[in-house]
Amino acid sequence: MSTGRDGVLTHGARGIGALLCLLLALLTAAWIIRDLTIAQHGADVWWTWLGEARRPREFTAWATSALDPLLVLGALTAAVATLRGAVPSSVAAGALLSLAAATALLRIPLVWVLGAGWLQGLDNGLTERARLTALAQLTLAAALVVVVVAGRKSGGRAGRRAGHAVRGLPEGASAAYGVVHAVPYGADPERPGRPYRGPAVTAAVFLGTAGLAVAGWEIHWQVQLGGAVYRKGLLGDASVFRALLQPPVHWQAAALALLAVGAAAAVLRRAAWARPAAMTAAALLLVHGAVALVFAVRTGEFGRFAALPVQARLEVATAAFVAAAGLAALVAAARPGTPDASRDADGVLAYGAAPGEARPLHAPPPPSRLPPGW
Repeated sequence: MSTGRDGVLTHGARGIGALLCLLLALLTAAWIIRDLTIAQHGADVWWTWLGEARRPREFTAWATSALDPLLVLGALTAAVATLRGAVPSSVAAGALLSLAAATALLRIPLVWVLGAGWLQGLDNGLTERARLTALAQLTLAAALVVVVVAGRKSGGRAGRRAGHAVRGLPEGASAAYGVVHAVPYGADPERPGRPYRGPAVTAAVFLGTAGLAVAGWEIHWQVQLGGAVYRKGLLGDASVFRALLQPPVHWQAAALALLAVGAAAAVLRRAAWARPAAMTAAALLLVHGAVALVFAVRTGEFGRFAALPVQARLEVATAAFVAAAGLAALVAAARPGTPDASRDADGVLAYGAAPGEARPLHAPPPPSRLPPGW
């Protein structure tokens, strides 16, 4: 029915959501700038993101990882998509929720990691600022969820009031005078922004297989390392610490696998909000696999691939597959979804639907007194 038009998020909710996205981006961008200022060479930050153990200029620690620039880009993209009126509200809501989910999963372990005793060798003020940043971003992520939920409720009530305000008209008809446009008989208009079946299946297959591959390696490491050692890489320890805002290595992999499998299930159901979720998970998988692949090339493992042990070859092959699957899923999920057919169906426009709307030529003027029940 036409009441499913772009009425999910109000303009106020869109504006607040965009503002929260900008705040998320600014918090992470400030730490990226901080890393650039303490680096001996500007490229050191880049190589550190790719896994090399570069030291900063002074006795301190790096703050960001390769996923942080992606979070900044994702937050800015979500802000732009939310502010654009041409973007269906279901897609804008999906972008906000996807950003909130990714931020929450990647920042939650920092709450206890940055307060651990084994970080006492670092500047207490530095770790406290990083912890406050993580808490602030978790609060902003929760606020994004609240904004989407509140926007959905107000949009839904508005849509119901609009649907009940006009009586005696067919479902999907316009309340404007002059033209009553109803949905054609037998038509089943899809919700705007919903992915088409082909790209949805493609994105779901690549996201699902890549997510399961990452999850399979986590199960392997849990068995091979044992519960005690694996728990250090999952919940944080000095032996696996890399950067202040980077989650523990196994937590990061598990979070990406969870996001990928969840997005695959959503896009396979062709949910209207699934395209932003699939794009978010695909971009994270692409960066995750590309970083591991570039590190393998840098260390020479890729050049002597045939001479590597079986497990090392499987690791390199998985990294290449995850990066390729993330890219393919990203391209598939970026395909445009179903348009809003209720906006310009048949090209028939009613007049009188908005104040000051011009009356078409040769159209009769509206009556001075509207018929009963109009």
